[in-house]
Amino acid sequence: MNALARLGMVSETPSENQTTSVSVEPAKDYFVEHDGQKFAGRHLLIDLWGASNLDSPELIDKTLCAGALEAGATILHSHFHHFTPNGGVSGVVVLAESHISIHTWPERNFAALDVFMCGICDPHKVIPFLQAAFGPESIQIDEQRRGLVA
Repeated sequence: MNALARLGMVSETPSENQTTSVSVEPAKDYFVEHDGQKFAGRHLLIDLWGASNLDSPELIDKTLCAGALEAGATILHSHFHHFTPNGGVSGVVVLAESHISIHTWPERNFAALDVFMCGICDPHKVIPFLQAAFGPESIQIDEQRRGLVA
């Protein structure tokens, strides 16, 4: 038995979280193919104009997390900051598949969002949640395919 084992840091027999076998499966490729192109994911830049409820970090968190789950994403963490005196909110939902970020200007009824999702997640599924929570008069969407394989 070595010195580390005597300290309880290493055991002579494998525990539940120690294994002596090694996986021979190849690493999974999370890039997707769509319309004859292979890429990492889709990145939506979304502008909401004439929107309301842009000063509530709680509502924004709930809305973006619900949209992320509907899109098939895995939520790792979310954090939002509420600014004063105008009440704007900036924040992010960190996803295993990338992120959703938002910056709001309630005094202008405007919000700017980034919705970037890799793999088979569908960032467009977030949009109905934005419409329901913020009721924008107009939405502008620009889509980019990230990690495009030539």
